[in-house]
Formats: sequence, C-alpha cells, structure tokens
Amino acid sequence: MVRGKTEMRRIENAASRQVTFSKRRNGLLKKAYELSVLCDAEVALIVFSPRGKLYEFASSSTQHIIDRYKAHTKAESTNGTLEQNIQHWKSKASTMERKIEAIEASKRRLLGENLEPCSIPELNELELQLEAALRNIRSKKNQVLSDQIEELKQKERILMEENAVLREKCKVGPEMILNAQRDAAAQDKPRDNMEVITELFIGRPGT
Repeated sequence: MVRGKTEMRRIENAASRQVTFSKRRNGLLKKAYELSVLCDAEVALIVFSPRGKLYEFASSSTQHIIDRYKAHTKAESTNGTLEQNIQHWKSKASTMERKIEAIEASKRRLLGENLEPCSIPELNELELQLEAALRNIRSKKNQVLSDQIEELKQKERILMEENAVLREKCKVGPEMILNAQRDAAAQDKPRDNMEVITELFIGRPGT
C-alpha cells in the first residue's frame, strides 16, 4: 500500500497533532544522534513542544555548542562588515581618483595645454569660463584698490586734523614768548632818577 504525501500545513485535530509531534520528534532526535556518530559532527538539537516542554540532544554539551555558534556568527558578522568597509573605501577612492583626474585635465586646459582633443563646443565653453574668471579677477582687483584708496583718505583726514591742532598751538606759543621777553626787558632798564654814590680815595695803600 502506497502512503499518500502529507500536506505541509497545521494539523487541526489536537490528538493527531500530538501523535505526529511525538513520532517526528523521536525521528529527529534519532537523525541528530546518527549524524553526530557517523560524521563525527557536533550536533545540538532543541525542541519545545506545543505545551512548552523542552526536548534536547547534544553530541557534547548544548551550552558549548551554543557558545561556539555565537562565536562563529560573530566572526562572520565582523568579517562581513570589514569586507563591506573595504569595498566601500575602495569604491570611494576610485571615485575621488577620477574626480582628481578630471580636475587636473580641466586645469591644464585652462592653462592652454592639451587643447588638441577639444571640440569646438568644448573650446567655446572653455573660453566662456576664462572670460568669467577674468571678470571676477578684475572685480576683486577694483575692490582691493577701492579699499586701499579709502584707507589712505582716512589717514589723510587724521593727519590734517593733527596738523590743525599743531597750528593752533603754534599761534599761541610766539605771543607768550614775546610778552615774556618784553617783561624781562622792562625789569632790567635803569630808572632815570636813581642816584649813584661813588667813593674815591687817593693816596698810598693803607692810609
């Protein structure tokens, strides 16, 4: 008698579901045991029944196999992340290299080098870029000159103010000196009615 193929879906009948679970659980545990013995493999099997009961099998130690599994998956994750980072930076470096080459080529063209491969539209575009750059340079130059002229004018105003202050001081100074000289001359002039007494002795010294 040929057995019919079992449809892979949940068994609705609770009794049939429990019987099927027991049979297939025992078969699964048996297969795990055979795999560990025949192939010298580390096998760990953990099964929870619908009621929450635990069934397990381990060729050595369940905890040991779980720890080994965690270490293995962590190493694979680290290696995968490292490989992804390496590929990312390689791609980024390649992109930057292409950008640098394009910038260097544009720089040489702006300096008038390697113009032979350029087409007419490319040369027209290059001419427009140079004209725009020249306008920017002239504008910057005029701005710098204007700033310098304004700075010089400011210095000129400051010097003129200082010069005016010095001129005011020079006007007061000579008048004060002239008055002082006049006062000194008036004090040194002898009076007309002053009497001068002079004693004169004639004879030998000592008499």
